[in-house]
Amino acid sequence: MEPNSVLTEVILTSSRKSLGNINLDWTPQPGNYIDLKGKTYAVLERHHRYQLKEGRYCLHKIAIYVQSAKRPDEKTLVNGRWIIGDASCSYNALSEIVRCAVNPVGPCKGCKYFEKL
Repeated sequence: MEPNSVLTEVILTSSRKSLGNINLDWTPQPGNYIDLKGKTYAVLERHHRYQLKEGRYCLHKIAIYVQSAKRPDEKTLVNGRWIIGDASCSYNALSEIVRCAVNPVGPCKGCKYFEKL
């Protein structure tokens, strides 16, 4: 295991089935995407698992709950985080997981509901 990597268990949200353990050198956040065994998954939740060592609790591993997903083609950087879709539309949810309420699967380009802020 590399010095700055954390053991991460990847769990499929719908069935609670573990897809395995991997070592990551970054902390996955909800809304991030991860590739595992040739498939792409969206991270929905992250839980930390601690272990008592020498009288102190230390981060032992991270569990991430994922669902199968396709990486979005349209992304916009807003306040240092990537959101799905065009942030200049008034219907955009400004979320890493949901594009908007009226056209959640997109795309924003050519959307009949697109309304500039």
